[in-house]
This record gives sequence, C-alpha cells and structure tokens, in this order.
Amino acid sequence: MWRLASVVGVELALPSSYPEVMLLETPPPHRRLRIPVGLAEGTAIAYAWRRIATPRPLTHQLLVDILDRHNVRVEAVRITCVTDGVFAAELDTTSRMGRQVVPSRSSDALAVALRQRPPVPILVADSVFAAEQR
Repeated sequence: MWRLASVVGVELALPSSYPEVMLLETPPPHRRLRIPVGLAEGTAIAYAWRRIATPRPLTHQLLVDILDRHNVRVEAVRITCVTDGVFAAELDTTSRMGRQVVPSRSSDALAVALRQRPPVPILVADSVFAAEQR
C-alpha cells in the first residue's frame, strides 16, 4: 500500500555531517520519515523545496529539462523500501513509448520530484513508514 507524503524540510543536525530530508505522511496518521542524504543532494533538495533559483541549472534541473524536451512525464516518485538504513526509490514515467519505472536513489528521486511543474506525488510504501516507526 502506498501512502502520500510531502517534503517538509531538510535538516543538518550536528554532529552529523549529512542532511536528512523530512517527509510527512499527508493523510492521517501523519507519520514522519527522515531520509539521510548526501550533502550535495541535500542542498539540491533544499533549493528545490524552497524554490531558490540558481545561476546555472543544477544536475537535477538538467535532468528535468531533458525529460521535458523529450516529452517524458514523471507521474510519481515512490520510496519503495529501506534496507540497513538505505532508502530505495523509483520514478514512474510516461512518454509516447509507454510507461517506464526507473530505479533511483531516494535523494535523486526527491530532487527531481520537487522540480516538476506541477509537482508530482511522492508515495511511500507503508512498510517503509512501519519500519521507521520501530
């Protein structure tokens, strides 16, 4: 079962040297999920979440621009599982060639999702929320 979520922040809590992306489950029970990401990816996600323009496109914006120019739509991002603290994701895409599901790092999937206009749904497997609540 998939649960709708939204990005509600990116935090760097010292002494950790890695940021965490915070997701909030949109419908009740409003569980929270913290996904650790690399520093560069955390910065890219924070820029997209806050809609901060950059002088030149960052890597994820470049990918979004390429997808747009080739008429590939990102329909959804799914956080599929967590294994030993590592989150896996996938991009659900459509084009004239049909539907494709592309495996992704969760950080890249979220950075792409936040740059889509209109924004695409972020879906989290219920099992991921359940695993992180333990």
